[in-house]
Amino acid sequence: MTTNGNFSRVEIDGPGRNLLNPEVMAKLEADLQAAAADPVTTGIILTGAGDVFCGGLDVPAIKAGADPLPFYSALVSILKLIPTLPKPVVSLVNGDAVASGGAFVAVSDYAVAASDALIGSYEVSVGVWPIVAQVPLIKRLGARAAIQNIASGEPFTAEQARAVGLVNAVAGSEQLEALAGEWLTKAARAGATMAAGRPSVYELEQLSLDDALDEAFKRLAQAY
Repeated sequence: MTTNGNFSRVEIDGPGRNLLNPEVMAKLEADLQAAAADPVTTGIILTGAGDVFCGGLDVPAIKAGADPLPFYSALVSILKLIPTLPKPVVSLVNGDAVASGGAFVAVSDYAVAASDALIGSYEVSVGVWPIVAQVPLIKRLGARAAIQNIASGEPFTAEQARAVGLVNAVAGSEQLEALAGEWLTKAARAGATMAAGRPSVYELEQLSLDDALDEAFKRLAQAY
């Protein structure tokens, strides 16, 4: 994790195309938690080392004999963590974000993508259903838009991802840092209310309309 002013930058840095193994994900989770706890940080930029965002789980390591369950357990842990953080997260998609990489994009608050990036699932094209990585895509896009990608194994282009709501903006690589900063600067307007307000969006989204309104009223009443 590095800091630049009020923003913390967390990089996915794994073997090959920033593939994810338990060690890489343990560091990634620790960096996200450190950024969230940093008193100066108002927003978190999640990106990939080099020119790739993330190529998903380290399938070659699993095929070589590694137990797959620790890989999936670590992935689930991060996907659960990001929506609970008290600070906004923007995915700066500096290159392809496929498989679990696409899931990270989907679970972030905002995403800005390089114009040549591919984003989403490819697993069915190699005979595997993305049973875990599909969940954030379904939650973010709804089943109809998500299955367009999931069931075809063809990741969205950056412009397609923008059209379906998976990313907020598409630009040249040289513009992404500024765009990510713009989204986090807007989010910083929330000030101290962000810590409880941001997680509430994802918590209330899980409920029916009636239950969400009841829960919102309960939280309001507790504040007075």
